[in-house]
Amino acid sequence: MTQPIRPCRSALFLPASNLRAIEKARGLPCDAVILDLEDAVAPDAKAAARAAAVAAFTSGGFGARRTVLRVNALDTPWGADDLDAAAGLAVEAVLAPKVATTADVARYRERLADQALWVMIETCRAVANLQAIADAVGEGGALVIGTNDLALEMRCAGRAPLLPVLTLAVAAARASGLIALDGVRNDFRDPAAVRAEAEQGRDMGFDGKTLIHPAQIDPCNAAFTPSAEAVTRARAIVAAFAAPEYAGRGAIQVDGRMVERLHLAEAERTLALCAAADRGYDPAQSG
Repeated sequence: MTQPIRPCRSALFLPASNLRAIEKARGLPCDAVILDLEDAVAPDAKAAARAAAVAAFTSGGFGARRTVLRVNALDTPWGADDLDAAAGLAVEAVLAPKVATTADVARYRERLADQALWVMIETCRAVANLQAIADAVGEGGALVIGTNDLALEMRCAGRAPLLPVLTLAVAAARASGLIALDGVRNDFRDPAAVRAEAEQGRDMGFDGKTLIHPAQIDPCNAAFTPSAEAVTRARAIVAAFAAPEYAGRGAIQVDGRMVERLHLAEAERTLALCAAADRGYDPAQSG
């Protein structure tokens, strides 16, 4: 049975130590909340942030949003304790940083409870092992591109040098049935630029984008929600294939274009995604 589509257009990183931001996130229209124990938390605040994340997720109140905990790496002083804490939480996924090999994936998977594994692709070694990592992640998993760390290790500037990596990551995720999330944009004061970068990621095939500020949610959601034109086109394709005269046909003409059954499947996905996005978030679910 096909699982219903759940949008993952916008995945908002929040420092687990920032209680005010966490409470605010309960009412934000992001599709996923990622409480961060890693980059956003100073070493001397790690234990307190872990306790805060446990309290936040235990109290619930995130509604329909996906809930994710980003832990510290297992080779740090905090990683094992983070995973022990995660095992007792009702979070949908654990996000592991700097995963570089299938052996890394195995180390995290064996310590998880019922959560899915999301992995950060943010090292050159991970790029070399993309498909193997994706295959090892498992059901419900995701590849999350860490563009900042990757650019630093590659010694490159700007987004253009990363485009081949982004394309390969999407292909690896699709081959393994995973969610694919584009990296963050550090400049959050320019919504037009955020939307333009999100649209580029959408056109590359990403499901959504990771974000670092609530101001980025609306332009990101807009970019990854099917446009009115896309919905109209999808409805026309679905209606055409449903017509009795086209029963059993593999390819037909719709509005002057040849479309095949593969286009029907994508049209159905577009309509399902739009319907799921339009449902939004009931405020009653966020309190």
